[in-house]
Amino acid sequence: MHPQLQLLVALQDMMGMIREIEEQGSELEDMGFKTEGLEKLKEAQAELEAKIDPQLMGQFRRLTKKFGRAVVPVIGNSCTGCFAQIPTSFVSKTNAGRLQRCESCGRILYWP
Repeated sequence: MHPQLQLLVALQDMMGMIREIEEQGSELEDMGFKTEGLEKLKEAQAELEAKIDPQLMGQFRRLTKKFGRAVVPVIGNSCTGCFAQIPTSFVSKTNAGRLQRCESCGRILYWP
């Protein structure tokens, strides 16, 4: 997997955790989950963002604002964001190591 892509997947997951704590913090605490450490998560988010290419980070932010999830896996040759079929040429060795986007929705793709 492309190193920047790994960072984007981690960032997306971290942003989801932060959002969940901010939106449902008291409900999570009522169920027995600890929600402290939000500030540390935000610091880690900032550190991750600093490691990502600024142009790619801008694309990620735009896609996140539009779709919620900017980086999605390809399962069964389909984008799991819009369920469009991904051309087999995307999986070729010449494209290995490159960041690839869905031709239909524009999300950043990865193969788990």
